[in-house]
Amino acid sequence: MQVASSPSPHTDTQEFARYPLLDALIHRRSRRFARGMRLDGGPLAYASTRPPQPLSLEEEAALAFAACGITGHALGDLPYRSGSAPATGGGNIMTNFVGRTVPSGDSIHSVIVFVINDEGVWLLKRPQDYARAELGELIALAREHKLVELYLKNRVQIADRRLDVPRDLPFVPPFNKWSSNVPGTTLYINMLLAAFDDDFASFVVDERNRFQPAGIARFARSRGGHLYDDPKLGRVGTIGHTESWIYEFTALEQGAVLQNLALMAEALGLSGFAHFAAYPYIWMQTLGFRMEQIPLSRTIGAGPLTRQLLRVLKRDDPVPTAVSLDRHGQTLIKPFCPPAYPTMCDAVLAFVDYKFGPGRGTFRDNGSATGWRDGSTIQAEVPLPRQKAIDATIAYCEYVYRRYGRFPASSGPFRTVLAYQAHHVDSDFYDRFYRPEALNATQRRHSADDVAPTIGQPAA
Repeated sequence: MQVASSPSPHTDTQEFARYPLLDALIHRRSRRFARGMRLDGGPLAYASTRPPQPLSLEEEAALAFAACGITGHALGDLPYRSGSAPATGGGNIMTNFVGRTVPSGDSIHSVIVFVINDEGVWLLKRPQDYARAELGELIALAREHKLVELYLKNRVQIADRRLDVPRDLPFVPPFNKWSSNVPGTTLYINMLLAAFDDDFASFVVDERNRFQPAGIARFARSRGGHLYDDPKLGRVGTIGHTESWIYEFTALEQGAVLQNLALMAEALGLSGFAHFAAYPYIWMQTLGFRMEQIPLSRTIGAGPLTRQLLRVLKRDDPVPTAVSLDRHGQTLIKPFCPPAYPTMCDAVLAFVDYKFGPGRGTFRDNGSATGWRDGSTIQAEVPLPRQKAIDATIAYCEYVYRRYGRFPASSGPFRTVLAYQAHHVDSDFYDRFYRPEALNATQRRHSADDVAPTIGQPAA
């Protein structure tokens, strides 16, 4: 993308900050046809007569802020110890005390946003990717609406050109080939500790291993432990159910990212659409993640006979699995699992330290990165996870990694689901085929000011 050298007339902060939320909700639509595109086939066939027009730096900054901008301190208004009613604590499930423009379960901030344009690819850093001392400055920039400055501090370039996946099935569906990621466009072990603590005391079995305990048999109540392993009590789940629950929890965060991008695009007079980006590994590979090749037999937890059969049939294919993102000797994204840590035990202990390490953890940093008036006093009253919860989490995580060769078992630590593409809409296309309300007034003004209207033509 050719970044604008001067501010765009459409990205004055005060202008789009005044755009009515109700109007944005009413007019929010997927509008796929941008300048420079060609829709070939069917009754809407059309070739744009306008050249592709990249987004300005200011427009990208506003979209990046909408997607994942740091906005202030999370309130963490939760019970941190049991009160008059038993088993009402558990507030220490919070992972960070910094809020973004999108909600995140337990403030984990698990969604990582990438920006792809004609000039390259950038990673947008999450709150946990900063030193705690830096967060105050970022929050101040957001409150002052200095979105470009915030954007430049927030992004890390990982490629110097537009990256793309093969433009065929199963990577790109046929109805998106003409419009997705084309020139001029811009694309974007916490639960377990809680589950195994006394407040939940849940038990997990492995449905792919004859419903045997998932490494936590010694913690079962039937064996003198603290986890409820009697299915009649409703606290027994499977590995698949547990991981599906976590994926759905994270999907909420990504859904909010996409909605915020669409609403900000409306306010800016831009347009765009969300599209499929969920092929298991191809986008990770394309973005340059470090990949491990794990034998298929291990990812399915195959027994000795099945493993041998797959090898004889030459069907024990390697499964590419993203494990980290590194650039210039620096690890930009590191999950809490091997190979980032020697073992799952080390990974779990590192996560506990991230939250409770003296003087540095989320709950032990003397209140420096919280919104509480007397953070250090409140933090001192927040209990650590019980040792038996930590031990059960380690046992479960080690079982999963040992049996399936990755963590989580079903996909490894990283996965993609959807992308959002933002672009300058071609008003001629919509004027030709749609009623006037297809575009809002801001989009029409944006289109008219940037490029003089021309007469479009059907695609040949």
